[in-house]
Amino acid sequence: MADRRLPGTQAPGTRAPGTPAPGTRAPGTRVRGPVRIVGAGLLGASIGLRLTELGVDVALDDASPTTLRLAIDYGAGRATAPGDQYQLVVVAVPPDVTAATVAAELAAHPEAMVTDVASVKSRPLAELRALGADVGRYLGSHPMAGRERGGAVSARADLFVGRPWVLAGHDGVDYRAAAAVEQLALDLGAVPVEMDVASHDASVALVSHVPQVVASLLAARLEGASDAAVALAGQGLRDTTRIAASAPELWVQILAANAEPVASVLRALRDDLDAVITAVDDPEARGARRVLAEAIAQGNAGVARIPGKHGGTSTRFASVIVLVDDRPGELARLLTQIGEFGINMEDLRLEHAPGRQVGLAEIAVLPEVERDLVDRLVERGWRIAGESR
Repeated sequence: MADRRLPGTQAPGTRAPGTPAPGTRAPGTRVRGPVRIVGAGLLGASIGLRLTELGVDVALDDASPTTLRLAIDYGAGRATAPGDQYQLVVVAVPPDVTAATVAAELAAHPEAMVTDVASVKSRPLAELRALGADVGRYLGSHPMAGRERGGAVSARADLFVGRPWVLAGHDGVDYRAAAAVEQLALDLGAVPVEMDVASHDASVALVSHVPQVVASLLAARLEGASDAAVALAGQGLRDTTRIAASAPELWVQILAANAEPVASVLRALRDDLDAVITAVDDPEARGARRVLAEAIAQGNAGVARIPGKHGGTSTRFASVIVLVDDRPGELARLLTQIGEFGINMEDLRLEHAPGRQVGLAEIAVLPEVERDLVDRLVERGWRIAGESR
């Protein structure tokens, strides 16, 4: 039968040419291959892509043959082969089947350390203990990275670079064996962070799960809005609703698995909302304006605690808004020239001006270089919002 594989892919059950032999490390890596990845969606395929780039032998498995084949075709690894022996198994499946899958992997591979990358850690650990699984060889983990779109088609080898990767420790784990999970995170370019399972779940409720609920509820208000109202939407609305495009099926599982920490944050948020609603219902009432001012001020204080580009507390950057004509190559030309100036761009946001063939590129830079950047861009013929020259 003719070989109908895509160019550059390997036949199922074979290693790519040059892949180190089983149980050995690829040069410059910490993880020993082969690494087994169960679940070939966004996270599983992204892990596989990076490890494969590093020369680590990756064996993929997925309940869906189509999903598996797609991830293999994208280069995230190979199909499993008879006789594979693993020192590390990564489970990247939906939260409602995480514990059962981890238990099956622990039983099937008695020499392997098993981790999962689900966004909730307490429930899988409790379920594993109830199943009598060998949790000494299990360390739950959670890379704080993702995209709005899922699947291997959206996978990226650099998805985890510079992102926190939580190692959710628990009583009974063999930490010497668990070092393989930390080594995995480091090889992927992530920053390992040690937390216990309860602290992890409380933390992600605040910084990940509740923001999803809030974004979704706010975006839902748009469904019944007039076309005229939606046409006025600016970057503020886009920023606060960006994650509202996430998959409902996945988030039902996440919210149910982390219900109590999420509910606790939502109750506190509800109390704050009630206070703001009371104030705007009667803004002339005594103290109403103070309630509104303090709500905004507390938001300022909170956002200042979000880690900045290089970690630590967030730095306040100056914002330069450049008008960019909507034609091919213009944005690239702008970014190239900023690089030629020797000015470091800290952040970039894009917004289209409604009804005009022009975009707004908001460039964040350190305040001390703002004037220099504006002057240089104007000299090169760029139009700067707020500049009359």
